[in-house]
Amino acid sequence: MDASATATTSSPFSVLIRTASHAQHTEAENSSFMGDLLGGRLGVEAYARYTEQLWFVYRALEDAAEALRADPVAGPFVQAELMRTDALERDLAHLRGPGWRTGLAPLPATEAYAARVAECARDWPAGYVAHHYTRYLGDLSGGQIIRDRAERTWGFARKGDGVRFYVFEEIDNPAAFKRGYRELLDKVPVDDLEKQRIIDECKRAFDYNGDVFRQLGREFPLSA
Repeated sequence: MDASATATTSSPFSVLIRTASHAQHTEAENSSFMGDLLGGRLGVEAYARYTEQLWFVYRALEDAAEALRADPVAGPFVQAELMRTDALERDLAHLRGPGWRTGLAPLPATEAYAARVAECARDWPAGYVAHHYTRYLGDLSGGQIIRDRAERTWGFARKGDGVRFYVFEEIDNPAAFKRGYRELLDKVPVDDLEKQRIIDECKRAFDYNGDVFRQLGREFPLSA
């Protein structure tokens, strides 16, 4: 039996979900594309293309949010201060101009990722929680590194247009907010088997994210 499945009765779920998905999380973070982007070795076009991919994923997350607000499992996680679509659209208007929607298309990996988010939102609210967790808590944590590097590399105004996606204006204390979010995870009203399924979906979410990075890496190979 999977050790993480047997541990669910003794460890907080927020700890289990973090530790069980650590390998996939690390692999996604250490992708060559993200390394080159954060290292300042890629141009702003690569950053803009990445931002476009995020828009498709967050549209899938947030288009479904209102319908899930009353759900006993997913509902507590639907919080207005987390919503990112408006900020992404403002960033894209800054990066691409007012016609940013023209010709906008997801990478195949992004399309698959967004479709899975939408499927979970429609058919499996606990699976939606897995995707919600992997995205929003990542934005509040490692996303701040991306914001800082983007400001330094491409000259965006601090917390201004171009990086607004990473700025949570309605969250005064991110550390306290993340603690509260983890408490919600610990209280999620599902049994141990369903918790293990959520953990597996978190791993799947990081794999989707890694696929997006790999395809972006092929689109923006670092010049020799």
